[in-house]
Amino acid sequence: MAPPLAIVAGSGPGLGQSLVSAFGQSGYTAIGLNRSVTKYATDILPVDLSDPVVTAATLRDLIRVHGAPKLVVHNTAKLHIVPFADTSTADFEALWRAMVLSAVNLAQGVLPAMAEAGGGTFIVTGATASLRGGKGFAAFASAKAALRALTQSIAREYGPKGIHVVHVILDGIVDTHASRELHAMNPDRMMQPNDIAEIYLAIARQPKSTWTHEFDLRPMGEAF
Repeated sequence: MAPPLAIVAGSGPGLGQSLVSAFGQSGYTAIGLNRSVTKYATDILPVDLSDPVVTAATLRDLIRVHGAPKLVVHNTAKLHIVPFADTSTADFEALWRAMVLSAVNLAQGVLPAMAEAGGGTFIVTGATASLRGGKGFAAFASAKAALRALTQSIAREYGPKGIHVVHVILDGIVDTHASRELHAMNPDRMMQPNDIAEIYLAIARQPKSTWTHEFDLRPMGEAF
């Protein structure tokens, strides 16, 4: 039998690429979807996930070739830290499209096929802002909170159809080159992408009698 398909939507440098790599090493045919792709990334497809037509066509092609996915991760993010008075309505819409509309397009493209094939796991990456809005995070937090509510609705609809829908709150800074420059933190106090990927794989292996819908991950010493 062919390896099961795993899709990572939002597979840029850091966590996204770590997820694609970890899934591929764990027996999946792992495909990343990302707005921009380097010429060396053979396992990542260029897709604007906020475009419903393009996203649907890409997912149809993947399912036609590989079958319905067994593991799907929505990992898109667009960080925006700006005072509320300086945040435009265009900013609000851009973040909603990047994080919420992309999840709608992804879920509508894979969940029916997954349910028909007998189920699978659909994971959504959240953040501290999924639960509370901080100063300067009005646009980002409102989109992340909407994404959490969307995930809850999908879980209640597709859980009985055999799909494990999970919302993971990353309550900390993920260690990437960009985040090191932005936060000037000790990497020992940051979340390691490869470690997060292992947790996502563990989620996909949970038995149906003990599914987790939501939990949070944070590095040792993180205030909460």
